[in-house]
Amino acid sequence: MIAGELTVGEVARRSGLAVSALHFYEREGLIRSWRSDGNQRRYGRDVLRRIAIVKVAQKAGVPLRTIAEAFRSLPLERTPDAGDWARMSSAWKDELERRIERLSRLRDHLTDCIGCGCLSIASCPLHNPDDALAAAGAGPRLLDPD
Repeated sequence: MIAGELTVGEVARRSGLAVSALHFYEREGLIRSWRSDGNQRRYGRDVLRRIAIVKVAQKAGVPLRTIAEAFRSLPLERTPDAGDWARMSSAWKDELERRIERLSRLRDHLTDCIGCGCLSIASCPLHNPDDALAAAGAGPRLLDPD
């Protein structure tokens, strides 16, 4: 094995992911490997940083598809650095802010309003007189304005 190469088992152990998750990440374009002369998967050490970025982004609610799109802009031959992370996280910030806003609205109105879909005819005339929100379509209109 060439210095700096990692086996799939080493990457799994160091990243805390199952081997099947690593294979999934590869299929999704999040990480890449190559085959050794013995047809075994090998990874560069940069894969550990990429996996760390994926895990942090997922915890922030960024979909894998969006992370994969961001990774396509990174050079394959080097480890992502702080500048790369700053560009990616900045691009995701607006969507995260919208998600936080929706979740805050849901939290603040969860007990007194079901979002005017409407299942509570008795109280909704206060928030939705004459069922005006029906014109906006089905579903919870006050909590999910999108």
